[in-house]
Amino acid sequence: MKYLLLLVSATIMLSSCGGTHNIMGEKNRVMNEKIAVLDSVFNYNENYQYHIKTDDKINISVWGQDELSVGSTYGIYNSNEVYGKYLMVDAEGNIEVPKIGTLNVTDFTLIELKYSLKVLFGHWIVTPIVYVKILNKDITVMGEVRNPGVYDVDKNHNSLFEMIARSGGVEDYANLKYVKVFRQEGPHVRVATINLKNYGSYLAQNIQLLPSDIVVIPSKKYKEFDKRISVIIPFTSALTSAAIFKSAF
Repeated sequence: MKYLLLLVSATIMLSSCGGTHNIMGEKNRVMNEKIAVLDSVFNYNENYQYHIKTDDKINISVWGQDELSVGSTYGIYNSNEVYGKYLMVDAEGNIEVPKIGTLNVTDFTLIELKYSLKVLFGHWIVTPIVYVKILNKDITVMGEVRNPGVYDVDKNHNSLFEMIARSGGVEDYANLKYVKVFRQEGPHVRVATINLKNYGSYLAQNIQLLPSDIVVIPSKKYKEFDKRISVIIPFTSALTSAAIFKSAF
């Protein structure tokens, strides 16, 4: 994840520079647009399911069995990530489940983990009702949106447009031609550049986002110029008024 954040920061810095950096940025833009079209990583997958990985935080809820639950959604005093009521997947892909003990959950989907727990708890409980939730499934939206931040996602299918809407929509200076999506896969970071102005290719624009994706909405080049002008114009107007006043006397 740290490599992904470093790459995002570097991309934002390069996009704000001129001169030679503009040439480099243009080459990267062309390359990334090709990735967005050709790289199957960003294709819509209707069968996508989240797979559990190291450092995931898991809630386990067993109906009527508080002693077997961790952060139960069925209890009166429901606990969440803030209160530390979860099981964290360790470096070996294991969690410690009450009464069951060590359970390796690496690459399990939520459906697979839920089924496994029902079978295991079934040794002591008749027809156990089990619910599993991952607490740290989120997507980050940065840049020219009204409410940039990290957004929790419970669904398997989350679209780019949906996440932009959740972040309050785009600001006036948003450059919708070069929206970037960063996705980490192991040691590698994939980058797609999406042109939201290209209305003729809806499915290519409204790509499926996955947990841990980072969306960056860049600003238009003249944003800084406009900000400076808004300061310069009142100042020059004041100088002009002072000069006119002085010449009148």
